[in-house]
Amino acid sequence: MDMRLELIPLPVSDVDRSKAFYLHAVGFRLDHDVEPGNGMRVVQLTPPGSACSIAFGTGMTRPDAGPVHGIHLVVDDIAAVREALRSRGVDVGEVRDLGGVAFASFSDPDGNTWELQSLRGLQAR
Repeated sequence: MDMRLELIPLPVSDVDRSKAFYLHAVGFRLDHDVEPGNGMRVVQLTPPGSACSIAFGTGMTRPDAGPVHGIHLVVDDIAAVREALRSRGVDVGEVRDLGGVAFASFSDPDGNTWELQSLRGLQAR
């Protein structure tokens, strides 16, 4: 029996601000931005090379939902990805090598936290 993780809903306070952040600053692809009715809006974006997307909007999460922490984006060259994100205005922390696996953190405007993770550690491609 397969179980595929394909969508992570994120709580956000400003849908358009979050859409701009993930689309332009982080570089995710916009899959759709739809308003199916009843005041609901769903924005879905996917990281390059990923089978798992994120979604946010109005009428999707509880109003009191806290941020999601520690979502991992696995990358080959953490230094290059970190630099690309920083050049687009994302505040990415320093790379930390934890025994051959490297991490660097950033947050979206609502405090949802992300970890860049490289299984190659600090080695270049």
